[in-house]
Amino acid sequence: MKFILGRKENMVTFIGNDGLATAATLLAVGPVVITQIKNKATDGYEAVQIGFGTRAAKNISKAVQGHTKDLGSFAEIREFRVDDSSAWEKGDTLDASLFTVGDEVTISGTSKGKGFQGVVKRHGFHGGSRTHGQKHSEREPGSIGSTGQQKISKGRRMGGRMGSDRTTIKGLRVLGVDTTNNKILVSGCVPGIKGALLEIKA
Repeated sequence: MKFILGRKENMVTFIGNDGLATAATLLAVGPVVITQIKNKATDGYEAVQIGFGTRAAKNISKAVQGHTKDLGSFAEIREFRVDDSSAWEKGDTLDASLFTVGDEVTISGTSKGKGFQGVVKRHGFHGGSRTHGQKHSEREPGSIGSTGQQKISKGRRMGGRMGSDRTTIKGLRVLGVDTTNNKILVSGCVPGIKGALLEIKA
């Protein structure tokens, strides 16, 4: 299993050997440092914990500073479940060289926040007709329940906050690897804004 943390950079057009243009996203990945190895004997499950980026020590709690002692001051710490954690060692560094062109990756992140949105954008409602005497119903939700039940059913689709959700995109392909600058190019789009933190697994 391969895993790493990275940040979204920008989208580009990738021209393959067949001459076809493909939308692709450039990711700055790693380097990350393994901060803890978990196993079934001591923790009840197998996992590898990694630290990514840097942060001033004054902005990190003493508990976390003690946990990552002699390894660095990390901006982000994440954990990945694995089948057998004995394949890794604490203090090891992982970077873009993990990946090769053609790898299929799964990328998780936080989607762009869109604020408070109505039912047309949030749920794809068609809205009311412009005809039949209506003037102001083009983006209204319409009826939200019958008279008899005297309440609104749970789960009723209505306007509300949209975006800023944890989103996972599967089946993306690695199109290019730059080990010098620790960057990889993946097909398609990934969640979040530029600079968004991403979890990348293969």
